Amino acid sequence: MLYVRYFCGLLVVAVLCVQNGGAIRCYECNSVLEPNCIGNQENPLTENLKKECPEKKGDKPYTLCRKIRQFIDFEVNGLKPDTRTIRTCGYEDSQYANRCYQRSGFGGRQEVCACQTDDCNASSLIMSSATLTVGLLLLLKYCSA
Repeated sequence: MLYVRYFCGLLVVAVLCVQNGGAIRCYECNSVLEPNCIGNQENPLTENLKKECPEKKGDKPYTLCRKIRQFIDFEVNGLKPDTRTIRTCGYEDSQYANRCYQRSGFGGRQEVCACQTDDCNASSLIMSSATLTVGLLLLLKYCSA
């Protein structure tokens, strides 16, 4: 009887660990065209923005989702100051996977967050990271006291 429980436990773990071999699913939108892409209280993300990513772009497989926030700080090349959010599938699996980074140039800047699970580009990874960091610091403070 013990072996049956052991076998059932292993079977459950194996089923939970097996991932779908298909492409990742991400939110795909641009707030200039679809205000709900912003994903805030006034413009919440909607289910119709979720898309299955194609298997590949050229020879590169899609492996992650991205959320890009672009800020145009002052008028440049006829573009008025603006903020936009772009959510998309991604294929570059560099040192920035599951992290955020910032880029800036003349007149603007952008924050790019990349993540590797279905629909993960729904929220800000920075907020999640900040919440996790604060939680860990509080835990360390109270555990060491």
